[in-house]
Amino acid sequence: MATVVSHQAIGSIVSQRPFNFKASQFLKELPLNNPMKFRQKRFKIEATASQIPVFEPVLSPSKNITHESKKKSNEAALILIRHGESLWNEKNLFTGCVDVPLTEKGVAEAIEAGKRISNIPVDLIFTSSLIRAQMTAMLAMTQHRRKKVPIILHDESEKAQTWSHVFSEETRKQSIPVIAAWQLNERMYGELQGLNKEETAERYGKQQVHEWRRSYHIPPPKGESLEMCAERAVAYFEDNIEPELAFGNNVLIAAHGNSLRSIIMYLDKLTSQEVTSLELSTGLPLLYIYKDRKFMRRGSPVGPTEAGVYAYTKRLAQYRQKLDETL
Repeated sequence: MATVVSHQAIGSIVSQRPFNFKASQFLKELPLNNPMKFRQKRFKIEATASQIPVFEPVLSPSKNITHESKKKSNEAALILIRHGESLWNEKNLFTGCVDVPLTEKGVAEAIEAGKRISNIPVDLIFTSSLIRAQMTAMLAMTQHRRKKVPIILHDESEKAQTWSHVFSEETRKQSIPVIAAWQLNERMYGELQGLNKEETAERYGKQQVHEWRRSYHIPPPKGESLEMCAERAVAYFEDNIEPELAFGNNVLIAAHGNSLRSIIMYLDKLTSQEVTSLELSTGLPLLYIYKDRKFMRRGSPVGPTEAGVYAYTKRLAQYRQKLDETL
């Protein structure tokens, strides 16, 4: 019973906010010919030079490109990044939903992740409500080729919406909306949060701690199981992120090991047994292409030797260079 109460309490710690409520305020004053407009609670990115196919780029575009000929791609990129090393990762402590920042190494990992995805267009960013994920997203975007500024949307109160309003049309054009959602938070580790992992193994036994950390169904005391984490993370992905991909928007998600494992379980149709052995490296981007309601993986979570994202961005960079020469 304590586990169920703890799971429900997560929503009260960070109140659920209406998705993209502030986004409409951020974009509603843009002119009709601006590429970014808010439609039916979604961002609609219309044809622009940035909206090019993200799967098999054409390397010799026509020099007579017109606005009318730039069709919105029927494909979208989904980038997943696990946050860089945090201060409690460094100390080998159970972190869960405790909000701690990145280490110096974590900052470097986030910057390196940004370099790997610097040529992939990003229209929307989703992060958890925790600072280590938000730092990772922001630092990664400092490396992006387009130099657009990520802006966290605040809709927690009417005053927050009013005070954070951007009045410059040109500035809004050069901005990327960032939506923070508690549903993308790390798994809540309950009474283990703040404990040293090695000392906890000595106290409860290695097998018990292994079950708490790696099993799909068994939660730690007063915490979440991976199954419970997946329930909230996947539901949020289906309701709020997948529709953006279907709309043609390229999305970056900066989150955590367990919330991302949950989403990957959904994307790759993994079993509960398969997902427990899935390891994600900190700061290593994972790329999917969304097309025809299917997800195609273009990078691998196996470790930093995987060149999938590098290979993809190199091809895309070649295309973009040729495209820029025609504009």
